[in-house]
Amino acid sequence: MSFEFPIRVYWEDTDAGGIVFYANYLKFFERARTEWLRSLGIEQRSLRESSGGIFVVGETSVRYRQPARLDDELLVTARVKESGRASLIIAQQAFLRGSHTLLCEGTIRIGWVEADTLKPARIPPTILEALKP
Repeated sequence: MSFEFPIRVYWEDTDAGGIVFYANYLKFFERARTEWLRSLGIEQRSLRESSGGIFVVGETSVRYRQPARLDDELLVTARVKESGRASLIIAQQAFLRGSHTLLCEGTIRIGWVEADTLKPARIPPTILEALKP
């Protein structure tokens, strides 16, 4: 089961040809992950304050299938693909809303670190529990 987040493509998201600039899909993925966590009651700022830890991106892999264009409505998804003690692999996709045409897909590895030192640490059990399907 995936979380879904709608995003509209604005002028600032596109290149000179009116097509979404490739790096902006990572921004769309980030927004969807953040809102997914928020929907589960996990707000990153308060999480840092209460646990002393934060998630950081350690690796990305993105495959571009079809371009999105200015004013398109997208649906960006997020779901846990793999879960470990200190990191998660999140599978994400961007679809053209309404047609379900797959535009872009990827995986993002996020790791849990101590906020002050950036040393790897175990993900708090409450977060892992909230992320279970």
